[in-house]
Amino acid sequence: MFDAIAGRYDLLNHVLSAGIDRRWRKRAIRSLHLTGTERVLDLCTGTADLAMAAAQARPAAARVIGVDFAGAMLRVGHEKLQRERLGGRVALVRGDATRLPIADASVDAITIAFGIRNVDQVADACREMRRALRRGGRLAILEFAVPTTPGVSAVYRWYLHHLLPRIGRVVSRHDAAYGYLPASIAAFATPDEFVTILRQAGFTDIVPVRLTFGSVVLYTAQRAG
Repeated sequence: MFDAIAGRYDLLNHVLSAGIDRRWRKRAIRSLHLTGTERVLDLCTGTADLAMAAAQARPAAARVIGVDFAGAMLRVGHEKLQRERLGGRVALVRGDATRLPIADASVDAITIAFGIRNVDQVADACREMRRALRRGGRLAILEFAVPTTPGVSAVYRWYLHHLLPRIGRVVSRHDAAYGYLPASIAAFATPDEFVTILRQAGFTDIVPVRLTFGSVVLYTAQRAG
């Protein structure tokens, strides 16, 4: 499914979020407090938007590694890296979030944008992230959530279940992909549940921050020292 929509994935992200997705990514990178020396792992990198944001920040990560299981997504990411002349600072690798091709304690920070809910074994992926992070390393995860404010929640659910799939089908030309999106959001852990998963995996200082009326949560944390 992800391979099938790779060519239109970025366009859909921008259209369906009214362009706000760029701001979400910038905020996630700011939360890492980069100094210019860090090695950053962007997990579930997709077409590498967040990996590129880390490499283009001021100050920027010294090196970024993007990992994803979808080959077509990574090919689109490679093309973007070449256009932006970031191929020397960002490497894209095909891999599994629950079996990362990364050595123990080898990265300073880990990011994920809207990918953790697509991992079959979320707790295993969180333990892998802890393994790959050095002690004190920082984590920033963006993920969709259902707003809790009554009026906002009703509007959001209508958009998610009725309008979004229709727009997604028209633009992506794929029937299943944007029916999957609302189902995956509904099935994913609540913010409180995900905080518990992160804590059990060995992360501390976990802070979930709701963005854009609560439709997105930025989770920040550190690997326990």
